[in-house]
Amino acid sequence: MIRQVSIVPAILTNDKQDYRAQIEKINTFTRRVQIDVTDGVFAPHPTLDITNIWWPKNWQADLHLMMARPSEHLDIVMKLEPSLCILHAEASEDLTPIFNSLKNAGIRTGLALLPSTYPGIVKPYIDMVDHVLIFAGQLGAQGAPADLMQMEKIPLVRAMKPELEIGWDGGANMSNVRALAHADLDVINVGSAISTAAEPASVFQELVSEIDKNGVLI
Repeated sequence: MIRQVSIVPAILTNDKQDYRAQIEKINTFTRRVQIDVTDGVFAPHPTLDITNIWWPKNWQADLHLMMARPSEHLDIVMKLEPSLCILHAEASEDLTPIFNSLKNAGIRTGLALLPSTYPGIVKPYIDMVDHVLIFAGQLGAQGAPADLMQMEKIPLVRAMKPELEIGWDGGANMSNVRALAHADLDVINVGSAISTAAEPASVFQELVSEIDKNGVLI
């Protein structure tokens, strides 16, 4: 029996009007969303600046910061009050004090792992956080194919801290979402498969239905 898995739409854009349009579309069918923000340094593709980020008050917003120095944006994060703030293990500064500040503010903490990062080398961070994001796409961009070899990290992370919420980010779509759902994940973030669809609400429901299926993957 698989875990209860959540499909979470992801927003990634560098345009204010597109950002608002995506929020308005997503708001019709879900309340949990991952918002991806880069600093133009850690990821090669710049997104909307974090000072322009917002979301409806009734949302459960997961803020994914693809940033080299997230501490420089901590004040803004605190004002935004996301449900979850995900930082990259590969950031160029010590994340421990940032995680502590987030926890003290009542914000859940998450750690994202790039494909080249072995979970064991960042175990001290994993021990601190509430969520680990297995990143299997392309930094700062949507539409890249999923690196399904990253699924091998899931049991390693689960063994370190069984109660963790484990998420997946990168290339999830109808062709692989059932396999991902059966891989002991809790959250599957979906970007372009939803954001570029003519009927995003319908695609979201199809993905939800797909992860509930059992049996042979065809």
